[in-house]
Amino acid sequence: MKRVSFAEFGGPEVLRLEDAEEPHAGPGQVRIAVRAAGVNPVDWRVREGQVLGAHPTELPSGVGIDAAGVVDEIGAGVEGIEVGDRVFGEGADTYAEFAVLSAWARMPEGLTFEEAAGYPSVVETALRLLREVGVRPGQTLLVSGASGGVGSALLQIARERGITVIGTAGAANQDYLRSLGAVATTYGEGWVERVRRLGPVDAALDLAGSGVIRELVELTGDPRKVLTIADLGAPELGVRFSGVAGSVPDALVEAASLISQGKLHIPVEKSYSLADAAAAHVDSHAGHTRGRRVIVI
Repeated sequence: MKRVSFAEFGGPEVLRLEDAEEPHAGPGQVRIAVRAAGVNPVDWRVREGQVLGAHPTELPSGVGIDAAGVVDEIGAGVEGIEVGDRVFGEGADTYAEFAVLSAWARMPEGLTFEEAAGYPSVVETALRLLREVGVRPGQTLLVSGASGGVGSALLQIARERGITVIGTAGAANQDYLRSLGAVATTYGEGWVERVRRLGPVDAALDLAGSGVIRELVELTGDPRKVLTIADLGAPELGVRFSGVAGSVPDALVEAASLISQGKLHIPVEKSYSLADAAAAHVDSHAGHTRGRRVIVI
């Protein structure tokens, strides 16, 4: 089979499309014929060799954690799923023609593989951040870098829960944020004052790692009210870094329910082939994403 891998840490040029042995489902796992794989910032952070405790890496390594496809092998102890079922979920080395998933759910009706691949880890992350930051219905949450995959999911889930969200993004994505229920404003010079004019902030999330931790602490008044998934230096300022996933199976069930009810939709901004994985990483690293980027097999 074909898969994307890297034998050394570095830039996108270390990625290689190679022939590899097919993986097989172990106990509690399923294997899928991958139809699409989600592109996440954690993919290129791991490729760069950043120290991420939740994702220890042994070289050579495959790439990717999210995927959607058709079940073609079922491991021991797995029940409630059959060969031929269409699923989306999280596993390992998903930029490949076949991948093993450790968490999955059946795809909601009407969802394409390309769309489904964009949901698993971003919905888990969004749910985890809302839980860990402790924001409640009726309160206001500030989200820095709100237009990407995690932000897109988080804004819609927060809206459903009665939480007001102020989202920052580039000028081109202001209407997009508003369509997801956020009060939108641009980042860049003067952004702190623009947020202040929108009202008090009860908690804040940094999704982009753009060096705004001090300002988020200033706006909330307390580093314990700020959480980041993108700034590894944040703990030096007393701000928590959230990098360990919660229950992915539970998140997938909730995602499927919200999608089926029409309460959650994350658009696919751009699709790539396996051979174009390096370009997908370059684009993901550059940011300014509206929704999700995926690799289609």
